[in-house]
Amino acid sequence: MSSAPNMGEYLMSVQPTRAFLTIDGRVLSYLDFGGTGRPLLALHGHLSEGSSFAALAAALGSDWRVIAPDQRGHGDSDRADDYTRAGYLDDLVALLAHLGIGKTVVLGHSLGGINAYHLAAEHPALVEALINVDAPVDLPDHGTSPLAFVLNFPYTAATREDLLAACGPLAPAIAPALRRLADGSGWRLPFHPGDTVDSETLVHGDHWKQWLATDCPALLIHGLRSQALPTRQALDMADRRPGTAYRPLETDHFVPLADPDGFATTVQQFLAGI
Repeated sequence: MSSAPNMGEYLMSVQPTRAFLTIDGRVLSYLDFGGTGRPLLALHGHLSEGSSFAALAAALGSDWRVIAPDQRGHGDSDRADDYTRAGYLDDLVALLAHLGIGKTVVLGHSLGGINAYHLAAEHPALVEALINVDAPVDLPDHGTSPLAFVLNFPYTAATREDLLAACGPLAPAIAPALRRLADGSGWRLPFHPGDTVDSETLVHGDHWKQWLATDCPALLIHGLRSQALPTRQALDMADRRPGTAYRPLETDHFVPLADPDGFATTVQQFLAGI
């Protein structure tokens, strides 16, 4: 089984199509990696964007058509008035309708994983199978968002260098994703700090009902050193939900980035069986 090439190699060989959908006056951007294969909707986590699935799309090849939106407030998608589950799901339902996709495999990491199993619970006819990448179902509210540190980042700056300097240790990870402002007057982050904290705060709570609402084939990929999903909870998630395979990887929470080859291989093996 082939391993995932790095993102740079893939983007040099096959350029995904970036397209835009307007929903209630707000732009939702998405990448379509093309091909005639079965559709796979890939949902990123906070501080990320659709392009984070480029290496996975390369590994899957022509068998799967990967659709990777920049979820609201991320990447090239517009900011939104709210970051509730209902808002995120409305975007996904509109995107699938726009693309004429009646049923799809849905993969999601972190925030994207929570949105994925909520989509399956509320719109089961749209979801053929589910891949949850290190997204918990029980997120206690400790009063402070673990992403609160981004509130110290400016959303925009006059120069790219100024913006990166303000991001401190996170700068190398963010650098490739910085955007020029539309009027050319400066640069911006690929996420808004305040919106990000609002969005993360709204994932807190008990999501067991949604996780257990469906029995379509599912895969739970768990980072054994995850900062977000404790091992006991991950095992309970797999045990309690029918049709769920559990695959641990020796990574932290950022599974696709920490072990892209292992991640891609695990996804490939699951997809081959559905």
